[in-house]
Amino acid sequence: MIRTATIEDIKTIQQMLEYYADRGLLLPRSLNDLYDNLRDFIVYQEDENISGVSSLHVCWDDLGEIRSLAVLPPHTKKGIGRRLVAVCENEALRLGLKRVFTLTYQEKFFSRLGYRTVDKSRLPHKVWGECLKCVKFPDCDEIAMIKELKTS
Repeated sequence: MIRTATIEDIKTIQQMLEYYADRGLLLPRSLNDLYDNLRDFIVYQEDENISGVSSLHVCWDDLGEIRSLAVLPPHTKKGIGRRLVAVCENEALRLGLKRVFTLTYQEKFFSRLGYRTVDKSRLPHKVWGECLKCVKFPDCDEIAMIKELKTS
């Protein structure tokens, strides 16, 4: 089941993100940042356990960012990540966004979902405000990918 994250989920979300951040596969997120952006997050829950997380952050009037996508190792390769991204994309459409992007190390995964690689300079300057806080700034090695959403 995919649902909106709650306050009770934050520490579990941070642990999941830290698992991948420690391996250099995802950027770390502070507890403060997670609480500030709680409304952006969704989780995948089986029984009582959260095994996946993602978020959609609105960046501009037509652009959102898929952030913090993580699925715990025993649950990978089951389509959970794909489903989390699809929920974020549907929410983006509901909000009226026309495009979503991600900064990722998982180029093949996002490519299979219809994202295309773009130069980071094509992203709005508003996005770079977030980058200034990043531990990898100014030497970012993440790959920028974008997807045009299909509106009905």
